[in-house]
Amino acid sequence: MATITRRQAMQLAAAGTAWAAGCRRPARAAERPPHLIVVLADDLGAKELSCYGSSRHQTPCLDRLASEGTRFRTCWAMPLCTPTRMALMTGQYGFHNGYLGMANPAYIPAKTAPEAQIVNHLTFSKVLQQAGYATALAGKWQLSGKLPTLVREAGFDEYCMWAYEDNVPPGVRHPDYENATRTSRYWHPCLVQNGEYRPTQPADFGPDLLHDFVVDFLRRHREQPCCVYYTSLLTHQPRVETPDPAHPGERRPAGLKSNVEYLDHLVGRLDAALSDLGVRDNTLLVFLGDNGTGQEGKGTVTELGARVPGIIRGPGVRAGQISMAVTDVTDLYPTLLDYAGLPQPADHQLDGRSLRPVLEGRAERHRDWIYSHLDDGRLLRDERWLLQIDRTTHREHFYDSGTSRNGDGYRDVTAAADPTVLQARARFAAVLDTIPPPRPRPGTQPGRNRPADPA
Repeated sequence: MATITRRQAMQLAAAGTAWAAGCRRPARAAERPPHLIVVLADDLGAKELSCYGSSRHQTPCLDRLASEGTRFRTCWAMPLCTPTRMALMTGQYGFHNGYLGMANPAYIPAKTAPEAQIVNHLTFSKVLQQAGYATALAGKWQLSGKLPTLVREAGFDEYCMWAYEDNVPPGVRHPDYENATRTSRYWHPCLVQNGEYRPTQPADFGPDLLHDFVVDFLRRHREQPCCVYYTSLLTHQPRVETPDPAHPGERRPAGLKSNVEYLDHLVGRLDAALSDLGVRDNTLLVFLGDNGTGQEGKGTVTELGARVPGIIRGPGVRAGQISMAVTDVTDLYPTLLDYAGLPQPADHQLDGRSLRPVLEGRAERHRDWIYSHLDDGRLLRDERWLLQIDRTTHREHFYDSGTSRNGDGYRDVTAAADPTVLQARARFAAVLDTIPPPRPRPGTQPGRNRPADPA
């Protein structure tokens, strides 16, 4: 894996010349490329939102976002955090970017390997930054880097992140921890903003501070194209008490319900801020999850572990569309570039495709298949069939899901000899023949499966 090449740099600079010139003078909104905001929820399966059928949670703001844009019934991430974030930022599956897994060292790059460092990957933020976009990261990072180039080396002009001990400046120790080794992220959060430790108070709620950073960045850059990668802390454990929007100064009980519903509240506040800033109609707003819900799918090589909400609203996006097209997180990179008016970068393999034709109602189908992986386990599906290959044992399970997406009515046809099933299995085998099989890194032993992401 190499750093951004001279050829890529020249192409990106050329693509951004007109924008850079335009940023020196005010331009009408219609003349500017859209603002791009990607909200990535932590540990949130699709089943938790009421627009995806949940009766446990009320998510009116996300439901409204879906009604004003397109909601994908089948949107996949990887079953754990880091491989999803790498796939999203690079537009590549793990067999291209090096991150097949997360907790098992046999399926991630060695610490000294070039691909272990995000600086050596051509991220979507680098492409947009080189083309004249103002870029920012807010929230959970969980990728490589050290001060002073932490986060910025991935193509972000500014950032405000929840910081681990090794992310804070030398000599700084945050006073509050959520467990023996992990700094707090919610109440009294440990934050680093643009390389500097940001002191907080016990009554400060991390998600609120990150929201304020995002809105401030958008306010300061509303006259030029900007991209915000907003990686929410919610709804990852510990599931703490949240502020009560209906009763300022009070808190709602800890639990998944309050955490999901406060995330929904923050999305509503973000949407209101876009209106207040006058940029709502020229903003592509994307809402995704990074894996299935904690303790309810996360870390398992199943559709429950991979299926996440996928909601997109923006200029030209068909309102109220519920799409049966299958998509996964590798599609985000080419989609953002497409809306920004940029070509796909040369010398960088993209595994996804732009969703724009589907979003604008010009196409019903998107891809023939989508893919997810964790260690040596794999998932593959199309609009009807689902293949699950277990970790370690590599046992295969083949399902006819029909038009269902939540597990209801799935038929296990692994042993079926029906010609239709056999034809589908042959198609899936042909797809897998094009994908390098996951193998442990040379010199390592895969060992037993490791526990799910502790962060």
